[in-house]
Amino acid sequence: MRADRLLTIIMRLQTRGRQTAQVLAGELGVSRRTILRDVEALSLAGIPVYAEGGHGGGIALDEGYRTTLTGLGEAEIRSLFIASNTSLLADVGLAEAAERGLLKFTASLPDRYQPSVEHIRQRIYIDPVWWWHDGAPLPFWTELQQAVYEDRRIRAIYENYSGDVVERNVEPYSLVNKSSYWYLIARRDGELRTYRVSRFRHVTLLDEHFQREDSFDLPTYWHEHLAEFREALSEMTIRLRVHASRIEFITWLLPGRCQVLEQDDDWSIVRLQLESMDLARMLVFGLGRQAVVLEPPELRRAVLDAAREIIEADAD
Repeated sequence: MRADRLLTIIMRLQTRGRQTAQVLAGELGVSRRTILRDVEALSLAGIPVYAEGGHGGGIALDEGYRTTLTGLGEAEIRSLFIASNTSLLADVGLAEAAERGLLKFTASLPDRYQPSVEHIRQRIYIDPVWWWHDGAPLPFWTELQQAVYEDRRIRAIYENYSGDVVERNVEPYSLVNKSSYWYLIARRDGELRTYRVSRFRHVTLLDEHFQREDSFDLPTYWHEHLAEFREALSEMTIRLRVHASRIEFITWLLPGRCQVLEQDDDWSIVRLQLESMDLARMLVFGLGRQAVVLEPPELRRAVLDAAREIIEADAD
């Protein structure tokens, strides 16, 4: 829209100073002639913008023109400009809008705060995306967002963690990103439940709306149920005797799930919370001779049975 483009031109000139028409045209995806017409329109509207030709010329705003923002202290402004990764906002189609919003906000700051913006951007960067984030499009992402925004029921085919595939009619409330994974909070049979988006096998957007509970508050709900959610994922507790050289690896692999109970120079006894027997068995095999299973007994049996199967397969 032209109104957005005109405002963007003003913001860019305020934050960057003089710009050529060609640079503005390239950034805004329009022709140089369109930029010149926009500048003329801004001037007729009373905005002190002017264009100069020749070498070193360009489009600029009068130095005395700047919108001001009041009521914010320097620390508050810094908190808004900590450089952050916009990939999660891109998932919901808001990355460009966020960048435009910060650009407009920067332009409206008083001169004395301008140095603080770049100062904090070059010193703190927050990247919430996990190292091996899958950049592939999420399944049925468009339908899920539409259902959440419009309070519409969906019919979903979903694969549980156990591998069972079920069909459910649910009422999508919210989308939450946790450690690069998107989750859908939805009500089914009067109870709120959490579904991992990547496990949806099919989603049908129904032409049925639902009434959200007035008492529901997303941040409150998520934080109150986070501990319960973690507990639900940690179905079993195991104890291992682990060589000291592997403790750092285990805490990196399973952050927040490893507790060192006893330790000496060479070996430590640790307690771990894991999702399943399969994961526990894989961990023990990965540690090899640098780990001994203390409990539960069924994990020791599972490891021995798997080892025998491997030996027998090699013998064949």
